[in-house]
Amino acid sequence: MIVYENVCKSYGAIGAVKDFSLKIGRGEFFGLLGPNGAGKTTLLRMTTTHIAPDSGIVSIDGERIDRNLTRAKRRMGVVPQYSNLEGELSALQNLEYHGRLYGLSPRQRRRRSAELLEFAALVERKNDKAKTFSGGMQRKLMIVKALMHEPEILLLDETTVGLDAAWRRRIWDLLRELQKQGLTILLTTHYLEEAQTLCSRVGMMDSGLLKRTGSPAEIISEAGNFVLEYFENGETAQRFFDSRAEAVAAASCLSGEFKAREANLEDAFIKLTKKRLDAR
Repeated sequence: MIVYENVCKSYGAIGAVKDFSLKIGRGEFFGLLGPNGAGKTTLLRMTTTHIAPDSGIVSIDGERIDRNLTRAKRRMGVVPQYSNLEGELSALQNLEYHGRLYGLSPRQRRRRSAELLEFAALVERKNDKAKTFSGGMQRKLMIVKALMHEPEILLLDETTVGLDAAWRRRIWDLLRELQKQGLTILLTTHYLEEAQTLCSRVGMMDSGLLKRTGSPAEIISEAGNFVLEYFENGETAQRFFDSRAEAVAAASCLSGEFKAREANLEDAFIKLTKKRLDAR
């Protein structure tokens, strides 16, 4: 559905995205992972037509987005990292306003607003100003606002940044339900647990380059399904193994405390890219 072919974007001497090629299938939930500065947001901004690539092609169902910007934008719903809500408007008014921008009739706006407020469990707060909402409620409203014009693709940039664990999981439930409905979702995140929980496939991006793609399970398996974690020379060290028995056997040579456990996507990312994602 979404195809990137040798996409490049630089800011002066800095290469933000370098020779990026990827195919995301219809109905797929794809997670783009990487630390700050990896190029994730730049790639998303090229996808949404906010900026143009220096070279390369972005297309949807074989149609280059730069050939018909209006059509491309209508096919996408975008949830940015920072709030795009009108704080002085109510939840309902925010949805109505977005519907007007996309040319929905009054009847369509009423129907769609009612559906989305019900879906996001915001009906009781529909007449309250958006600025009075908690961070989690604002994120839910931003998501359903992006869905107001019934896009085929949902683009999410670090959607749960700053939310507590409880709200993050509520947003995950909302996104899972959308994916079940057949929406194609591209999520950029540095939360590895989020990607492992939600995404059918992920891509590891670093310094503008796409390093690896695969399902979370495939990438974890590449690094090693079990990790032996121990403290050595002033820092936590990790060794990876195919089985727990191998990890425990290797631990017999250690003198201090250790932990042998199943590896997760964060462990795999650290091993495969030699970087952590939690530096913010």
